[in-house]
Amino acid sequence: MRVIVTGANGQLGSALVALLSARPADSVLGVDLPEVDITNPVSVAAVFDSFAPDVVINCAAWTAVDDAETKEELALHVNAEGPRVLAAQCAVSDAWLVQISTDYVFAGDATSPYVESAAGDPRSAYGRTKLAGEVAVLSELPSRSYIVRTAWLYGLQGTNFVKTMLKFEKERESVSVVTDQIGQPTYAGDLAEQIIALLDARPAAGIFHATNSGQCSWFEFTQAIFTAIGADPARVLPTDSAAFVRPAPRPAYSVLGHDAWAAAGIPEMRDWREALTAAFADGLNT
Repeated sequence: MRVIVTGANGQLGSALVALLSARPADSVLGVDLPEVDITNPVSVAAVFDSFAPDVVINCAAWTAVDDAETKEELALHVNAEGPRVLAAQCAVSDAWLVQISTDYVFAGDATSPYVESAAGDPRSAYGRTKLAGEVAVLSELPSRSYIVRTAWLYGLQGTNFVKTMLKFEKERESVSVVTDQIGQPTYAGDLAEQIIALLDARPAAGIFHATNSGQCSWFEFTQAIFTAIGADPARVLPTDSAAFVRPAPRPAYSVLGHDAWAAAGIPEMRDWREALTAAFADGLNT
């Protein structure tokens, strides 16, 4: 495969570039701002002309969730117009597009895992813009696109929840973490492997929920982080969302179902606890 990865400097993009670069049969080009602007058709066409991809994996996004509440138009430009431009160019170039999306497209008030076909009902500006990106891709490239929704992502690059908790463990006697938000911590390395497995299998176009298996609260996740580095998990104190009021509402329930993987004959991702152990082995704490 000849693969362009946009947002290549981020958590997922960097993991994808590393894995694809290690596969002799594949060629990968990682791009990011400022060299390629996914919202600019001329910029996108130029990189397509120079590299001629079979596949584009769009990891580029506006991910500042709280800022999107007051800058929704800017977030929409990146999260919806960018994917639309990529999908339109893929249609011209006979390429596939993998659009990375999020649990925030749902309301977060379910009591059982969201199935891939569940209707979007975002409660935040960020969620609305990401859902608009899904709609744009499915409109422009319905038969050669995958929407890959993920949640609670952390990786070796950039900032994320795990790195923040590791910092707090060094600086504070205790840390208070919410118990009333439930989801699936997802290691970017595992997600990158799952996306590559999807491209290798190449089932029919559709929506896939790509999160590590199992579920936990942020509180339980933090206890596991502390335990993994030999810190006392009793230093993690329970609290609730009322103690952390933010501009954008956070989904209370972000568990995503994995039925599409079984239908495609691809194993779902491993349990989040195993993935966390692997992430530390890969150097997350260095």
